[in-house]
Amino acid sequence: HVSTGGWPFSTSAHGWPISDCTSEGLKGTIRLLSCECIKTLDPQPFTDQRLFDAANVILTLQNSDGGWATYENNRGFGFYEWMNPSEVFGDIMIDYSYVECSSASMTALAQFQERYPNHRTSEVKGAIARGVSFVKSIQRQDGSWYGSWAVCFQYATWFGVEAIRAGGLPRSDPSILKAVAFVLRSQNDNGGWGESYRSCVDKAYDGKEESCFGTGSSGVVQTSWALLTLMAAEVSKPNEVQAVERGMKFLMAMQQPDGDWDQEGITGVFNRSCGITYTAYRNVFPIWALGRYAEWKEHCQKA
Repeated sequence: HVSTGGWPFSTSAHGWPISDCTSEGLKGTIRLLSCECIKTLDPQPFTDQRLFDAANVILTLQNSDGGWATYENNRGFGFYEWMNPSEVFGDIMIDYSYVECSSASMTALAQFQERYPNHRTSEVKGAIARGVSFVKSIQRQDGSWYGSWAVCFQYATWFGVEAIRAGGLPRSDPSILKAVAFVLRSQNDNGGWGESYRSCVDKAYDGKEESCFGTGSSGVVQTSWALLTLMAAEVSKPNEVQAVERGMKFLMAMQQPDGDWDQEGITGVFNRSCGITYTAYRNVFPIWALGRYAEWKEHCQKA
C-alpha cells in the first residue's frame, strides 16, 4: 500500500503508515502551519505536496464500507475469526473498519479540504460522505458506539459525534441526539462517568460501580471523553448544560495540588481483551476537556 506522506504508530523508521496516525499528523501539521512563528520560516518546513501525499494515504485507506481500518484495507471476512489461533486476542484476523480510525480520517480530510478547497475536491467530499454513512450504520440502538482502542463506549461515542459533525451534519441530527442521550443517561451521581474494561470484552456497556475504577465509579479519563462528546455535540439545553457543568466540577475536584491527576484504572485496550495503561491519558484528556470547555461556554452564551 502507498506509504509516502503517511505517519506510522512509532517513528518514521517503522515505515508502515496507519490511518488515524496519518490523520492526526496531518491535522497537527495544518494547525502548526497556521501559527505565525511557523509562517515566517524560510524555507517552509512542509510543502503543499507533503500534505497532498498525506491526504492521498487517507483516501486510499478508505474501505468499501465507507470506514477506515488501521494499517491496511479490509481484505477478508468476519468468519475468519473462527480460525483465530490466539487464546488471548479477539477480532484480529482481518483489519476492520473502526469508528475511531474513521472519525480521525474524516476530521483530517475536512480540515484538509478547508485549507485546500480545490485539491481533489470531489474525492474528499465523497470520502467524507461515505464515512458519515458508515459511522451512522454502526451506531448502536442506545446511541453509543463500540470502541476498539480504548475503554470503550464513552470513548467511541466521542469519535462518532466528531465524525458526524465533520460531515457537516447539524447538532440536531438524530444520530447526535441519540449519542447525547446515551451520555446523559450514563452520568454518575458525582457528576463523572466511568466504565469497566469488561465493556470491551463483552461488547456491552458496563458502567456498574463494582466493575469500575475511580471515585464513586467515575474516572477522570472517561469523564473527559463524555464531556468532549457533549461539547462536540454543542449541547445547550438546561439539563445538558447542567451535565457538563457537573462533569467539569468533578474533573477539577479530582485534580491534585501539583496539577496532576491520579492514575486510575485501565482505560486503553488492544484487540478487545488486552488492557493497556496509558499514563498520559489522565493528563491529556482532562486538559483537552478543560480547553474545549472555554469554547463551549462561548457557544452557550450565543445560543
